Amino acid sequence: MTDQPPISPPELSGALEVAIRAARAAGAIQQAYVNRVHTIRTKSSFSDLVTEVDGLCEAAIRRIIAETYPDHAVLGEEEGQQGDLGAKYRWVVDPLDGTVNYAHGFPVYCVSIALEPAGQSTGRLLGVVYDATRDELFTALRGGGASLNGQPIRVSETPRLAAPALLSTGFPYDPSDVRNLGLLSKLLARGVPVRRPGAAALDLCYVACGRLDGYWELGLKPWDSAAGTLIIAEAGGRVSDGKGQPYTDGPLIVSSNGHLHAELLEVLSAGSQP
Repeated sequence: MTDQPPISPPELSGALEVAIRAARAAGAIQQAYVNRVHTIRTKSSFSDLVTEVDGLCEAAIRRIIAETYPDHAVLGEEEGQQGDLGAKYRWVVDPLDGTVNYAHGFPVYCVSIALEPAGQSTGRLLGVVYDATRDELFTALRGGGASLNGQPIRVSETPRLAAPALLSTGFPYDPSDVRNLGLLSKLLARGVPVRRPGAAALDLCYVACGRLDGYWELGLKPWDSAAGTLIIAEAGGRVSDGKGQPYTDGPLIVSSNGHLHAELLEVLSAGSQP
């Protein structure tokens, strides 16, 4: 587990309850609109979609946070950072992770909410990821462990890639960025099973609860990984960059149960390093 938080346990527990309430509110909006989304538009590319539900969810999350913490900053995928630049704490929010899946009715998407001291992405205090399609709520408090629907979770015990391990990955929206194809081919060449579910926050949570043994991806944004990385750490796993250093929202994220992390890094870093 990680070090103790710089705020008291009661304060942190209260913040977690706010995050859970906000996540469930966003999840309810998602389910109310599923299969009847009215507005879909593109952002960076034709495959980078955003729906009206993304905006509705983020607005609900921001409102619920502001009711209790009006002096906190909020960084959200859709509206960017809002709030006092001198705020002591910042919430990092992905209101609908897996929008492409959601827009197609493919039931792999979630809400991701994290809290961190402003300017300290490696010192996150809490993380909440809510999958409304399965009513699965992943939570973690810094120094307090991780849970799924209130029950403690731990990473898997899979010792090596050839056990065999089950991995996942994702691909960027930019069609010209094919770097991950080379990384994927290295794992497939070894016969390692790899999945591509399409929601980074859930990939991270599935590593945390042992459904996956590892996950890597290029080009994640802070809102994609903020909650999930803490949940993995508190579940006993490991998250790093491609060189094995602590992950700080860099170009490559590598996560695992810890046991096979060094081996996974070795395979991914063979040849050119992204």
